[in-house]
Amino acid sequence: MIGAIRTGLTAMLQALKVFAFRHFYRFSSARSWRGQVGPAPFTDMQVPAAGGTIGARLYPNSQGGAKPLIVYLHGGGWVIGDLASHHPFCEALSEATGCSVIALDYRLAPEHPFPAAQDDCLAATHWIAGHSSRLGPNDGRLVLAGDSAGGNLAVCTCLALDAATRKHILGQVLIYPATDHYSAGFDSYVEKARGQLLTAAVVTWFWDTYLAGLPPDAPAAQRAFPRRSPNTGTLPPTLLVTAENDPLRDEGRAYAGQLGEAGVQVRFHHFDNAAHGFACSEGRSTHVQLFISQLTSWLSGLDKPIEERQL
Repeated sequence: MIGAIRTGLTAMLQALKVFAFRHFYRFSSARSWRGQVGPAPFTDMQVPAAGGTIGARLYPNSQGGAKPLIVYLHGGGWVIGDLASHHPFCEALSEATGCSVIALDYRLAPEHPFPAAQDDCLAATHWIAGHSSRLGPNDGRLVLAGDSAGGNLAVCTCLALDAATRKHILGQVLIYPATDHYSAGFDSYVEKARGQLLTAAVVTWFWDTYLAGLPPDAPAAQRAFPRRSPNTGTLPPTLLVTAENDPLRDEGRAYAGQLGEAGVQVRFHHFDNAAHGFACSEGRSTHVQLFISQLTSWLSGLDKPIEERQL
């Protein structure tokens, strides 16, 4: 009887924690970006995914006919985040790059633990690649982009795509991505354990909630960790950024090096005074403006011969 009560209380506290985190994330994003972007036209829609269909939000840009379509995967530790939390950033992204953007509302843990989010992003990207002509002005090519857990999902999606769909992928944008489990032993989990909104304890909770008891060394779990993939060299040109005040700092740096060693064309930028979340949760800060400038420059170089690209 006591055990059942404890289990019920634990589940209740978990549900309350998830509820609070999700609402805080939406609120803080809206507050940070208030009055700084939009209103821009957008369309809410449903796209096929592993779970049947998932929500998506399309931001068409009239200048996008000669540009790739950006497929954006939001961050939030696979537990929080949604179309609302990243709405201002996606507006700013479309406005600054001239690209049409489609954001995906993949399923979240704990209601839908791993691999639901990965399966949704993979299925939706496959559908988008085959139906890009319906999704605002674009040239038929895709750039997969995401922040934090969304960066993880972007690269995991690229790694899992079939050869026919991969031909549509022009590049990937990984914003302070999660690339390995917290047990990998990176120093930043200790050096940056506290002192910013994303603490090492929160990252641990995100991973534990996402994996839902699946051990990180289990064969089924390996596709959650891009650093462990044997197929790194198949990835498209990559823009990868990291933040100094971030438990994920060192694994992002390590992954940039791994990409380069595998022969991937990678442009890496480290933001010395920024915290995890800066790109999507600070409004038009100096860091955000610099990142968007770097992104725009990187996108414009993707059509150049490799030897002419700024690496």
